[in-house]
Amino acid sequence: MDITNLTFLFYGYSAAWIIITAFVFLLVSRGRRIDRELARLKSLVADKDNHPR
Repeated sequence: MDITNLTFLFYGYSAAWIIITAFVFLLVSRGRRIDRELARLKSLVADKDNHPR
């Protein structure tokens, strides 16, 4: 293999890993946001149940 091909291979794998890592961080941040929203909604439902009309 030519050194140029290895250079392109390195850049390709590097780009792929950067994209995959960014995607995983995006999924983790969305999951945390959903967890916070779910906790907020659970507390709203619990408060509503504790205060009958």
